[in-house]
Amino acid sequence: MLVMGEVHTGLLQNSGEISESTCRQVLGLMTGETVRVSRRPIVHALSPERLTGVDCALPTASRSRVRGVGTVVSRCAVTGGRVAQGSSYVRLVRSEADRRLPWSHYLARPGVVEVLGKAKAADLAEGFTGDSAPGCLNLGAVSGRFLDLVQASPLLDRRAPFKIPRTSLRWVAETGEPSIRFTLHTEQERTLRLTHPGPFTPAVVDLCEDLATHDWLLTSLLVIVERARIGGTPGAQAAARLAPAIDHLMHLWMPAARVEEWLTPFWESLERRPGFTRQWRSLVDRVRDQVAMNALALLSATAEAGRR
Repeated sequence: MLVMGEVHTGLLQNSGEISESTCRQVLGLMTGETVRVSRRPIVHALSPERLTGVDCALPTASRSRVRGVGTVVSRCAVTGGRVAQGSSYVRLVRSEADRRLPWSHYLARPGVVEVLGKAKAADLAEGFTGDSAPGCLNLGAVSGRFLDLVQASPLLDRRAPFKIPRTSLRWVAETGEPSIRFTLHTEQERTLRLTHPGPFTPAVVDLCEDLATHDWLLTSLLVIVERARIGGTPGAQAAARLAPAIDHLMHLWMPAARVEEWLTPFWESLERRPGFTRQWRSLVDRVRDQVAMNALALLSATAEAGRR
Protein backbone atom coordinates (compact mmCIF):
# COMPACT_ATOMS: atom_id res chain seq x y z
CA MET A 1 0.00 0.00 0.00
CA LEU A 2 2.46 2.63 1.22
CA VAL A 3 5.37 3.32 3.54
CA MET A 4 5.33 5.98 6.25
CA GLY A 5 7.85 7.15 8.78
CA GLU A 6 8.94 9.94 11.08
CA VAL A 7 12.39 11.38 11.73
CA HIS A 8 13.36 13.47 14.77
CA THR A 9 16.56 15.50 14.44
CA GLY A 10 18.45 17.50 17.04
CA LEU A 11 21.81 18.64 18.35
CA LEU A 12 23.82 15.92 20.07
CA GLN A 13 23.95 16.77 23.77
CA ASN A 14 27.69 17.19 24.02
CA SER A 15 29.96 20.22 24.31
CA GLY A 16 31.90 19.30 21.18
CA GLU A 17 32.03 16.94 18.25
CA ILE A 18 32.40 13.32 19.29
CA SER A 19 34.88 10.95 17.65
CA GLU A 20 34.08 8.00 15.44
CA SER A 21 34.88 5.53 18.23
CA THR A 22 32.58 7.39 20.63
CA CYS A 23 29.83 7.35 17.98
CA ARG A 24 30.10 3.58 17.84
CA GLN A 25 29.74 3.32 21.61
CA VAL A 26 26.89 5.82 21.86
CA LEU A 27 24.92 4.01 19.15
CA GLY A 28 25.82 0.49 20.29
CA LEU A 29 22.44 -0.03 21.91
CA MET A 30 22.14 -3.72 21.09
CA THR A 31 24.72 -6.22 22.27
CA GLY A 32 26.31 -8.16 19.44
CA GLU A 33 24.99 -5.85 16.71
CA THR A 34 27.31 -3.69 14.59
CA VAL A 35 27.18 0.09 14.26
CA ARG A 36 27.76 1.01 10.61
CA VAL A 37 30.11 3.93 10.00
CA SER A 38 30.95 5.73 6.76
CA ARG A 39 33.77 8.29 6.66
CA ARG A 40 33.30 9.97 3.29
CA PRO A 41 32.36 12.65 2.57
CA ILE A 42 31.46 13.13 6.25
CA VAL A 43 31.46 10.77 9.22
CA HIS A 44 28.04 9.16 9.56
CA ALA A 45 27.29 6.46 12.13
CA LEU A 46 24.12 4.37 12.03
CA SER A 47 22.83 2.18 14.84
CA PRO A 48 21.50 -1.35 14.45
CA GLU A 49 17.78 -1.48 13.75
CA ARG A 50 15.33 -2.20 16.55
CA LEU A 51 11.80 -3.52 16.30
CA THR A 52 8.78 -2.31 18.26
CA GLY A 53 5.57 -4.33 18.18
CA VAL A 54 2.35 -2.39 17.60
CA ASP A 55 -1.33 -3.29 17.65
CA CYS A 56 -3.36 -0.11 17.37
CA ALA A 57 -5.57 2.08 15.25
CA LEU A 58 -4.05 3.62 12.12
CA PRO A 59 -4.51 7.33 11.39
CA THR A 60 -7.05 8.08 8.64
CA ALA A 61 -8.23 11.40 7.26
CA SER A 62 -11.82 10.12 7.26
CA ARG A 63 -11.50 9.06 10.92
CA SER A 64 -12.68 5.57 9.95
CA ARG A 65 -11.57 2.79 12.29
CA VAL A 66 -8.69 0.83 10.81
CA ARG A 67 -6.47 -1.51 12.81
CA GLY A 68 -2.82 -2.24 12.21
CA VAL A 69 -0.69 -5.03 13.67
CA GLY A 70 3.01 -5.58 13.09
CA THR A 71 6.42 -4.13 13.86
CA VAL A 72 8.04 -0.71 13.54
CA VAL A 73 11.68 -0.43 12.45
CA SER A 74 13.70 2.21 14.33
CA ARG A 75 17.30 3.37 14.17
CA CYS A 76 19.47 6.25 15.30
CA ALA A 77 22.23 8.09 13.49
CA VAL A 78 24.93 10.63 14.31
CA THR A 79 26.26 12.85 11.51
CA GLY A 80 29.56 14.68 11.78
CA GLY A 81 29.72 13.83 15.48
CA ARG A 82 27.21 16.64 16.00
CA VAL A 83 23.71 15.92 14.69
CA ALA A 84 21.60 13.12 16.18
CA GLN A 85 18.55 11.49 14.65
CA GLY A 86 15.89 9.02 15.68
CA SER A 87 14.01 7.46 12.77
CA SER A 88 11.12 4.99 12.53
CA TYR A 89 9.11 3.64 9.64
CA VAL A 90 6.59 0.96 8.66
CA ARG A 91 5.40 -0.57 5.42
CA LEU A 92 1.64 -0.98 5.36
CA VAL A 93 0.21 -4.04 3.59
CA ARG A 94 -3.26 -5.51 3.54
CA SER A 95 -3.70 -8.52 5.81
CA GLU A 96 -4.54 -11.67 3.92
CA ALA A 97 -6.15 -13.23 6.99
CA ASP A 98 -8.09 -10.08 8.03
CA ARG A 99 -7.62 -11.12 11.65
CA ARG A 100 -4.80 -10.92 14.14
CA LEU A 101 -2.25 -13.71 13.87
CA PRO A 102 0.35 -14.94 16.42
CA TRP A 103 3.25 -12.52 17.05
CA SER A 104 5.68 -14.97 15.47
CA HIS A 105 4.04 -14.16 12.13
CA TYR A 106 4.69 -10.41 12.51
CA LEU A 107 8.22 -10.80 13.90
CA ALA A 108 9.12 -12.73 10.78
CA ARG A 109 8.20 -9.63 8.73
CA PRO A 110 10.20 -6.78 10.30
CA GLY A 111 8.95 -3.31 9.51
CA VAL A 112 5.61 -4.51 8.14
CA VAL A 113 2.27 -3.52 9.65
CA GLU A 114 -0.70 -5.47 8.35
CA VAL A 115 -3.92 -3.52 7.86
CA LEU A 116 -7.06 -5.15 9.21
CA GLY A 117 -10.26 -3.77 7.73
CA LYS A 118 -11.13 -1.66 4.74
CA ALA A 119 -8.78 1.24 4.10
CA LYS A 120 -7.59 3.23 1.11
CA ALA A 121 -3.95 4.21 0.76
CA ALA A 122 -4.88 7.86 0.16
CA ASP A 123 -6.98 7.97 3.34
CA LEU A 124 -4.11 6.52 5.39
CA ALA A 125 -1.54 8.86 3.83
CA GLU A 126 -3.64 11.96 4.46
CA GLY A 127 -4.40 10.82 7.99
CA PHE A 128 -0.74 10.22 8.84
CA THR A 129 0.51 13.55 7.48
CA GLY A 130 -2.43 15.44 8.99
CA ASP A 131 -3.66 15.70 12.56
CA SER A 132 -3.81 12.14 13.88
CA ALA A 133 -6.52 11.20 16.33
CA PRO A 134 -5.41 10.19 19.86
CA GLY A 135 -4.58 6.52 20.24
CA CYS A 136 -3.43 6.03 16.65
CA LEU A 137 -0.04 4.75 15.56
CA ASN A 138 2.50 7.34 16.71
CA LEU A 139 5.84 6.85 14.98
CA GLY A 140 7.07 10.16 16.40
CA ALA A 141 6.84 8.78 19.92
CA VAL A 142 8.91 5.75 18.90
CA SER A 143 11.55 7.89 17.14
CA GLY A 144 11.69 10.37 20.02
CA ARG A 145 12.10 7.64 22.62
CA PHE A 146 14.93 6.06 20.67
CA LEU A 147 16.66 9.43 20.25
CA ASP A 148 16.25 10.14 23.99
CA LEU A 149 18.00 6.85 24.71
CA VAL A 150 21.02 7.94 22.67
CA GLN A 151 21.08 11.45 24.16
CA ALA A 152 21.10 9.95 27.67
CA SER A 153 24.37 8.10 27.00
CA PRO A 154 26.88 8.54 29.87
CA LEU A 155 29.53 9.17 27.20
CA LEU A 156 27.94 12.56 26.46
CA ASP A 157 28.63 15.47 28.82
CA ARG A 158 25.18 17.05 28.18
CA ARG A 159 26.76 20.52 27.81
CA ALA A 160 25.55 21.46 24.35
CA PRO A 161 27.08 24.75 23.12
CA PHE A 162 23.66 26.20 22.23
CA LYS A 163 19.98 25.31 22.53
CA ILE A 164 18.05 24.45 19.40
CA PRO A 165 14.70 22.59 19.33
CA ARG A 166 14.35 19.27 17.60
CA THR A 167 12.52 19.08 14.30
CA SER A 168 10.24 16.29 13.14
CA LEU A 169 9.71 15.16 9.55
CA ARG A 170 6.70 12.94 8.96
CA TRP A 171 6.87 11.27 5.55
CA VAL A 172 4.82 9.04 3.29
CA ALA A 173 6.20 7.20 0.25
CA GLU A 174 4.08 5.61 -2.48
CA THR A 175 4.73 4.00 -5.85
CA GLY A 176 3.79 5.95 -8.97
CA GLU A 177 4.82 8.88 -11.13
CA PRO A 178 7.81 10.62 -9.49
CA SER A 179 6.84 13.62 -7.36
CA ILE A 180 7.84 15.19 -4.07
CA ARG A 181 6.12 17.71 -1.83
CA PHE A 182 7.79 19.17 1.26
CA THR A 183 5.65 21.26 3.64
CA LEU A 184 6.55 23.37 6.68
CA HIS A 185 3.74 23.34 9.23
CA THR A 186 5.32 24.89 12.33
CA GLU A 187 8.82 25.87 13.41
CA GLN A 188 9.47 22.23 14.32
CA GLU A 189 7.04 20.14 12.24
CA ARG A 190 7.35 19.18 8.56
CA THR A 191 5.75 16.65 6.24
CA LEU A 192 6.95 15.01 3.04
CA ARG A 193 4.88 13.25 0.38
CA LEU A 194 6.99 11.21 -2.00
CA THR A 195 5.94 9.17 -5.02
CA HIS A 196 8.64 7.06 -6.66
CA PRO A 197 8.83 4.43 -9.41
CA GLY A 198 9.38 0.82 -8.47
CA PRO A 199 9.05 -1.01 -5.16
CA PHE A 200 10.09 0.42 -1.80
CA THR A 201 13.73 0.09 -0.75
CA PRO A 202 15.58 1.31 2.38
CA ALA A 203 17.20 3.95 0.15
CA VAL A 204 13.94 5.90 0.41
CA VAL A 205 14.41 6.04 4.19
CA ASP A 206 17.98 7.31 3.64
CA LEU A 207 16.61 10.11 1.45
CA CYS A 208 14.08 11.17 4.07
CA GLU A 209 16.69 11.12 6.84
CA ASP A 210 19.11 13.14 4.71
CA LEU A 211 16.42 15.71 4.01
CA ALA A 212 15.56 15.88 7.72
CA THR A 213 19.23 16.44 8.59
CA HIS A 214 19.62 19.36 6.19
CA ASP A 215 16.27 20.88 7.09
CA TRP A 216 17.39 20.89 10.74
CA LEU A 217 20.76 22.42 9.82
CA LEU A 218 19.07 25.18 7.82
CA THR A 219 16.52 25.81 10.57
CA SER A 220 19.25 25.95 13.24
CA LEU A 221 21.42 28.35 11.26
CA LEU A 222 18.43 30.60 10.67
CA VAL A 223 17.65 30.63 14.41
CA ILE A 224 21.27 31.47 15.30
CA VAL A 225 21.36 34.35 12.80
CA GLU A 226 18.07 35.71 14.16
CA ARG A 227 19.35 35.48 17.74
CA ALA A 228 22.48 37.44 16.78
CA ARG A 229 20.29 40.46 15.94
CA ILE A 230 22.72 41.69 13.30
CA GLY A 231 22.45 45.45 13.01
CA GLY A 232 20.66 45.73 16.34
CA THR A 233 23.58 44.81 18.60
CA PRO A 234 27.27 45.81 18.65
CA GLY A 235 29.36 43.99 16.05
CA ALA A 236 31.49 42.09 18.56
CA GLN A 237 28.41 40.84 20.40
CA ALA A 238 26.71 39.73 17.17
CA ALA A 239 29.88 37.94 16.03
CA ALA A 240 30.10 36.11 19.35
CA ARG A 241 26.51 34.92 18.98
CA LEU A 242 27.30 33.64 15.48
CA ALA A 243 30.35 31.67 16.61
CA PRO A 244 28.42 28.40 17.32
CA ALA A 245 27.31 28.29 13.70
CA ILE A 246 30.92 28.47 12.54
CA ASP A 247 32.22 25.98 15.09
CA HIS A 248 29.47 23.35 14.94
CA LEU A 249 27.21 23.63 11.87
CA MET A 250 28.58 25.23 8.72
CA HIS A 251 30.89 22.37 7.74
CA LEU A 252 28.08 19.78 7.89
CA TRP A 253 26.15 20.89 4.78
CA MET A 254 26.40 18.06 2.21
CA PRO A 255 22.95 17.40 0.73
CA ALA A 256 22.38 14.08 -1.07
CA ALA A 257 25.89 12.89 -0.22
CA ARG A 258 24.50 9.56 1.02
CA VAL A 259 21.49 9.31 -1.29
CA GLU A 260 21.39 6.69 -4.04
CA GLU A 261 21.73 8.08 -7.54
CA TRP A 262 18.22 7.14 -8.68
CA LEU A 263 16.78 9.29 -5.87
CA THR A 264 18.92 12.40 -6.41
CA PRO A 265 16.37 13.98 -8.79
CA PHE A 266 14.08 14.38 -5.77
CA TRP A 267 16.77 16.40 -3.97
CA GLU A 268 17.38 18.40 -7.13
CA SER A 269 13.68 19.24 -7.25
CA LEU A 270 13.81 20.58 -3.69
CA GLU A 271 16.92 22.57 -4.56
CA ARG A 272 14.93 24.38 -7.24
CA ARG A 273 12.01 25.04 -4.91
CA PRO A 274 12.06 25.85 -2.02
CA GLY A 275 15.84 26.03 -2.60
CA PHE A 276 17.56 24.65 0.50
CA THR A 277 21.14 25.30 -0.59
CA ARG A 278 20.30 28.75 -1.95
CA GLN A 279 19.01 29.85 1.44
CA TRP A 280 21.87 28.09 3.24
CA ARG A 281 24.52 29.90 1.20
CA SER A 282 22.81 33.23 1.79
CA LEU A 283 22.89 32.68 5.55
CA VAL A 284 26.49 31.42 5.49
CA ASP A 285 27.58 34.50 3.53
CA ARG A 286 25.85 36.72 6.05
CA VAL A 287 27.61 35.01 8.96
CA ARG A 288 31.01 35.27 7.30
CA ASP A 289 30.48 38.90 6.29
CA GLN A 290 29.52 39.84 9.84
CA VAL A 291 32.56 38.08 11.31
CA ALA A 292 34.86 39.69 8.73
CA MET A 293 33.44 43.16 9.39
CA ASN A 294 33.93 42.69 13.12
CA ALA A 295 37.53 41.54 12.57
CA LEU A 296 38.23 44.64 10.43
CA ALA A 297 36.71 46.87 13.08
CA LEU A 298 38.93 45.31 15.74
CA LEU A 299 42.03 45.71 13.58
CA SER A 300 41.13 49.33 12.90
CA ALA A 301 40.59 50.02 16.58
CA THR A 302 43.90 48.34 17.46
CA ALA A 303 45.79 50.35 14.84
CA GLU A 304 44.17 53.57 16.04
CA ALA A 305 45.13 52.80 19.62
CA GLY A 306 48.73 52.14 18.53
CA ARG A 307 49.01 55.56 16.92
CA ARG A 308 48.07 57.35 20.13
